Amino acid sequence: MYDITIIGAGVTGCSVARELSKYDLKVLVLERASDVCEGTSKANSGIVHAGYDAKPGTLKASLNVRGNILMEHLSEELDFPFKRNGSMVLSFDDEGKEGLQKLYDQGQQNKVKDLRIISGDEAREIEPSLSSEVVWALYAPMGGIVCPFNLTIALAENASVNGVEFRLGTAVSSIEKASEGYLIKTDKGDVETRAVVNAAGVYAAVFHNMVSANKINITPRKGEYCLFDKNVGTLTKHTLFQLPTKYGKGVLVTPTVHGNLLVGPNAVDIDDFEGVNTTSQGLSEVLERGALSVGNLPTRQIITSFAGLRAHEDGGDFIIGQPDDAPGFFDAAGIESPGLSCAPAIGEYISKMILKYIPAEEKKDFIRSRKGIPSMALADASEKEKLIKENSLYANVVCRCELVTEGEIMDAIHRPLGATTLDGIKRRTRAGMGRCQAGFCSPRTVEILARELGKDISEIGKNDPGSEFITGYIKG
Repeated sequence: MYDITIIGAGVTGCSVARELSKYDLKVLVLERASDVCEGTSKANSGIVHAGYDAKPGTLKASLNVRGNILMEHLSEELDFPFKRNGSMVLSFDDEGKEGLQKLYDQGQQNKVKDLRIISGDEAREIEPSLSSEVVWALYAPMGGIVCPFNLTIALAENASVNGVEFRLGTAVSSIEKASEGYLIKTDKGDVETRAVVNAAGVYAAVFHNMVSANKINITPRKGEYCLFDKNVGTLTKHTLFQLPTKYGKGVLVTPTVHGNLLVGPNAVDIDDFEGVNTTSQGLSEVLERGALSVGNLPTRQIITSFAGLRAHEDGGDFIIGQPDDAPGFFDAAGIESPGLSCAPAIGEYISKMILKYIPAEEKKDFIRSRKGIPSMALADASEKEKLIKENSLYANVVCRCELVTEGEIMDAIHRPLGATTLDGIKRRTRAGMGRCQAGFCSPRTVEILARELGKDISEIGKNDPGSEFITGYIKG
């Protein structure tokens, strides 16, 4: 019998797991994918919102502002990249100033620091890349950017070393109320638990509706993105949003913490809960709208495109807590934007609820910090020399685009909740994220995975079972 079982190993589920790992509780995380961060958390903007956009009084508003504050400290504790680069909301006509004022007023009510409305000329002094069409801007110095993969993986690793059990590749089929909590049926056997945290992303409504008569509905909202090469990553220093205009809601243009440029997303409600395909129409829309912010985008420098799904709940706000008719079942449902920004605060918020339901003592031996994988790409000459002296595999470059070595790949495989797939290596080390998009480094990475995991090379896949690279052998 577990005290708490968390369904979903995205950023929300892993944040809750890390918070609960501070206490003497038996905690399990169930994830249907082969790795953490395989759903919504792997395909988003990587933005830490300042907190002016959410309606005052909502969970989105309070948790956004709290999450923004927590993120910087958490990045230092768990060693993942975060940068407070500041953001702007752009208006392309004088009429838009009223809309910016509304966002400013909301920000003031939400207690966002240092907001101000500035003219287009003032904005261009701060951000020279801005289009000449920008007339007014809301400037938010508290805005930031983060790596969503590293954040989620860091939370999961730290939870794991503090005793949380992770069962990856385990799909939940049903949840039933039991005499002492809940019975969770999975494709790998049954789980008995006193409490459940429903952090299942776009599938959260499915599990909620299994235990509660108070039904909720979640619609997958697809967003498409274009990622640009690092040689244009400095096109803008700030994250640039657009005030809704006659052109639509607009898309963002932002640098990433790894030095790329990201443009997107659009927003399309779909029926397919796995619909992460991109479309030529959607990507064209993203580029057209993005160009409003910075003028001509260097489209020849696009190295990849992708799409992600947001879990949009009909009520428009997060659903967090216990339904009236399902005590011990804690929802973290409808966690769409600014969900990534809110994740540290959501973990804190739900954990406090759970500790009222299942009181527990704090651990005296809690391991608070975690060290990430050393990066040869970011190391200076002395650091590189030290790493190679300690382990000569740090001299063997596997991914030339991102300068990732065999030593880093080995670390990614053998650390807590280590990588078992090509995507797992990619998200932990960036091997394959450069201009060639894994065209050259994949064969060598697959060989290393097979060797270190003690598997035949035909068993190694891109992500989940069925994505293996080699389907068989021919006679030599």
